[in-house]
Amino acid sequence: MILDKLINYLQLDKQEFIFQFNSHPNYPSALAFSDTLNFMGLKNEAYELDKEYWDELPEEFITIVDQSFSVVKKMGTKYSVYSDTIQIINKKELYQKTSEFVLLFEKAENGYQNYIYDFKYFIYSIMLIFILYSVLNHIWYEFIFNILSLLGLYISLEIYNQKFGNTSNIINAMCGNNPLVHTSTNSCNKIIYEDKTHILGLKFSDFSLIYFIGLSILGLFLPTTSFIIKGFTFASTIAIGYSLYIQTIKEKKFCLVCLLIISILTIQIGVSFFLFESVIFNYNILLLAIILWLTAAATIIYLNIIFQEKETLQKSNARNLRFKRNYDIFKRELLENERINFNDNQTFSLGSKNSKIHISLVSNPYCGFCKEAHKILKDLLKKYPNDISIQIRFNYTLERTDEKLNSLISKLIYLYKNKSEEIFIDAIEDWFTLGNRNTIKENIEESFAQEDLEPLVNISKENSLAGLNFTPVFIINGHQFPEKYDREDIYYFVEDLIEDTDI
Repeated sequence: MILDKLINYLQLDKQEFIFQFNSHPNYPSALAFSDTLNFMGLKNEAYELDKEYWDELPEEFITIVDQSFSVVKKMGTKYSVYSDTIQIINKKELYQKTSEFVLLFEKAENGYQNYIYDFKYFIYSIMLIFILYSVLNHIWYEFIFNILSLLGLYISLEIYNQKFGNTSNIINAMCGNNPLVHTSTNSCNKIIYEDKTHILGLKFSDFSLIYFIGLSILGLFLPTTSFIIKGFTFASTIAIGYSLYIQTIKEKKFCLVCLLIISILTIQIGVSFFLFESVIFNYNILLLAIILWLTAAATIIYLNIIFQEKETLQKSNARNLRFKRNYDIFKRELLENERINFNDNQTFSLGSKNSKIHISLVSNPYCGFCKEAHKILKDLLKKYPNDISIQIRFNYTLERTDEKLNSLISKLIYLYKNKSEEIFIDAIEDWFTLGNRNTIKENIEESFAQEDLEPLVNISKENSLAGLNFTPVFIINGHQFPEKYDREDIYYFVEDLIEDTDI
């Protein structure tokens, strides 16, 4: 399943979605799809709904169209269907192509766009400097030529970015992410990404990026490099001819992005041929140009290898994680640990007191590794406030502490008794994350008196008797979290734990 248009429509991180979906133990089921959306923050509920009630559905919903998960959006009497591609169908076609499975969702307010280039703003800054330099140092037709090179470079970067699973709004806008654009005549994905042409591991789209990198740099030295640029722009007619052959004869489909690049190349040929000065050929400049393009090609080849290895590793990890995320296996590992019974389950207890899932965290105020564990607890409490209860169990003894720690514990007890759960959690987070007591100080009244520390001492004794001397440790319904799993893996199993009637 590619699901490109569905992922773009829901504004999800494509790489993360595919990884989580493929690694789900029930992949490629509807349960795996729903769980993945929930994991990524897109709340949803699944229903089996007779078609006679579909008119009552909201404007947007998810169903299975032609055996593929799809977002369906009502558009008057028509429906836009976002899946691998975008298609517009009528009600009769929709009902014929779908089952009664419906997924209702709350669309995220903010989309997340992930770039291969963490330094994208640096690249944009370089482009801006490039433009300013051309404005100040080149005559008008040289400036136009350089702007066209920069536009070609930008589009090529976006294509390269999307090739490795990232989302490009520019490419999506041009390649049919709009239901009004008929995808049968605008098949960018098929022409660009399914191109079988390979030379030294480079695809045709890679050569576009290499070409515009070299041309952009050579353009900075106009008019000295005009003769060399003329030659290479004229040589680009080979690429234009090949692209048109692929689109018109082989695939019989047009790609708007490809046509835009062809337009840029054609205009550059005209500008260089009719307006550039006839400068004498210089072997040194030719040699430098060749070195420049070879360097660019070597860089792209290296990046291709790196990103392809990353993709292979992700697929391997997805297969391994699919096994690891199997709830039945996790439950077996969890219940194999001997049950631990605590007498005090109330001190520093948070969440729903009557829930059947109780998570304890054995922690220590001076434990550097406990920071992430407390963050996990906060996340779980925020996401499942009515379904789980949580207890923080500090390892704390009066004999091994100083006045500073005694004061901290006393103030935390005060906040727990007199303030909201949110303030208490924020105070602990401030302590572990920032190492300060700002939240504590802001919520302590002047009349504050030392709290009784005995409950914390007793909790610490219970921890010690159970052999819980190392921190942090998660305990779920009395069973220690399996050592084979990372603490962060608890996110995958909470919903299953909540629904499990036997745990």
